[in-house]
Amino acid sequence: MVDLWVQFVFAWWILFPAYAANLFPPFAKGKLPIDLGAKLVRHRILGESKTMEGFALGVLAGTAVGALETMVAPQLNLFAAQYGVQLPYMDFFVGFMIAFGAMCGDVAGSFLKRRLGMKNGGNAPLLDQLNFIAGAVFFAFLFTEISAWMIAFMLIMTPIIHRLSCMIGYKLKVKKVPW
Repeated sequence: MVDLWVQFVFAWWILFPAYAANLFPPFAKGKLPIDLGAKLVRHRILGESKTMEGFALGVLAGTAVGALETMVAPQLNLFAAQYGVQLPYMDFFVGFMIAFGAMCGDVAGSFLKRRLGMKNGGNAPLLDQLNFIAGAVFFAFLFTEISAWMIAFMLIMTPIIHRLSCMIGYKLKVKKVPW
């Protein structure tokens, strides 16, 4: 049981930079779309909500959270050592990879939604919530420990946390849709 609790905490350790990367792009209120308005067949490649400014702010925010984790890791690991564990490795580069991966996963999800003919802002349950986690894990797993249990916890927690944060963003008029 203790091992599952440890895996749960470790999942949060990796999720914090990914969540920050996913949370901050709407605050950029970007104007320059990543796809520059280009279409693939009949649909935009990504859509107007995926902007260069939002992507950059997401990567910056997630990297900053990873940098903060790097600064507190020695103290947290002293505490964790009492229980025979150590947090997954985190440094500036790993924080960057998690954030960059989260943003790439978000962009990949948008690309897939456009190929499915969904409009910008359309609701795609689970795809909207898990694409950035898939990207974060994909880009970070070579540089830090990410176990199957951590991924399982990420997949369980993220749809709930993502939905709540989107609803709050919508109420605060930062997001155009509540998903």
